[in-house]
Amino acid sequence: MKKLEIISSPQNTQIKLLGKLARKKYRQQLGQFMVENLAIIYDALVSDHDFQSLFVTQKFIDSRPEKFAYLQAHSACTQWYLIDPKLNKYYSQLETPSGITAVYAIQPSALIPGKSVIYLNGISDPGNLGTILRTALAFGFENIMLDEACVDVLNNKVINAAKDAFFKLHIVEDQNFAWLKETALPIYAANSDGGVALVEFKASPIFCLVLGSESHGVSEEVLQLAQASVKIEISDQMESLNVATAAGIFLYAWRS
Repeated sequence: MKKLEIISSPQNTQIKLLGKLARKKYRQQLGQFMVENLAIIYDALVSDHDFQSLFVTQKFIDSRPEKFAYLQAHSACTQWYLIDPKLNKYYSQLETPSGITAVYAIQPSALIPGKSVIYLNGISDPGNLGTILRTALAFGFENIMLDEACVDVLNNKVINAAKDAFFKLHIVEDQNFAWLKETALPIYAANSDGGVALVEFKASPIFCLVLGSESHGVSEEVLQLAQASVKIEISDQMESLNVATAAGIFLYAWRS
């Protein structure tokens, strides 16, 4: 068993660090982010994605002894902390703190050559973004590109919605559509306002699918870059689909 250092003060530097990691500014400065979900932490470790430090309450240890023992046995982490439940509430981004927090280093990522790319244009809702990430992995799409208008992918709500898919995908950020303007992949824009019906469209084996926000859709600049617009035909009684739902339909239809 690895020794746990006891922390009881909110003024402790490690607790202050956790408070900072709730904000994008500090995540970028410190090169770290945190996860407060046991299932994600556990599954990530099973997939060889280890954490830098771990914070737990005694209640958590008592309620999840087998999972905690697995984390201790398989993690190379040397920074283990036992914290008071009040401290968990002090920094937690959850309405009901989970009793466990893992801190990870932000790892550089790159797209896998020769595979399709899912390009997300202005997806601002963290739940939608996380669900799209999880859906992409489920249907075999590992390359994800985010433009600067998307919500921060390290947002706690994004990670909780994405589950361990977050650690298994190749997620890269694009600035000013630079990658999109240079890619040799055919670009298909999801466009509920017009375009070829999905059921009639024949996609290339490798492509870039652009999904826009539910409220604004794919931006006009991106539509100009696309070789084709593709729409999902729906009932006249509905104006549009939730973007995460639309993503699931496209990705299932075009899965490898």
